[in-house]
Amino acid sequence: MKLTQGIEWSIHSLALLGALPEGLTLRIEKMAEFYELPTAYLRKQLQALSRANLVEATTGPGGGYKLARPADQITLLDVYIAIEGDENCFRCMEIRQQGPSAVDKSSYKRPCNIASAMYRAEKAWRDELAKVTIAGVIKDAQEQMPPEQRQKGIDWFTRVLGGQ
Repeated sequence: MKLTQGIEWSIHSLALLGALPEGLTLRIEKMAEFYELPTAYLRKQLQALSRANLVEATTGPGGGYKLARPADQITLLDVYIAIEGDENCFRCMEIRQQGPSAVDKSSYKRPCNIASAMYRAEKAWRDELAKVTIAGVIKDAQEQMPPEQRQKGIDWFTRVLGGQ
């Protein structure tokens, strides 16, 4: 399974928004600046997150983005579904029922064992994503972050949010 960059960018953006003081928003240009990402592509991700009710956008002088619900109520599975969609990654085409050894379709009483294994693996992966919240991502990041990086982030937030 290969995920798009949009997943990583979205999770980081949600974590950044989750770190905002209550009631404040962050403009998309500032989010893009923080991670050195192209604003236009990040905008596409935020539009998908907005459609999924994970972020809210406000307009006007103090406008920007904020989380649509508390960070402990947004999971990585929510983000994955918002960006990639909710379809299964594996699609069984039942090719076992084709070719020289194929028999009448009524003879295939059980689901394909390969498809069953793939669906179980995807369910396990989704179950793990559902356990991780944006609040958990923020907490883990704070524990892993070198003190110098944390201070640079605080300084950046102070400078950027002071200008709003």
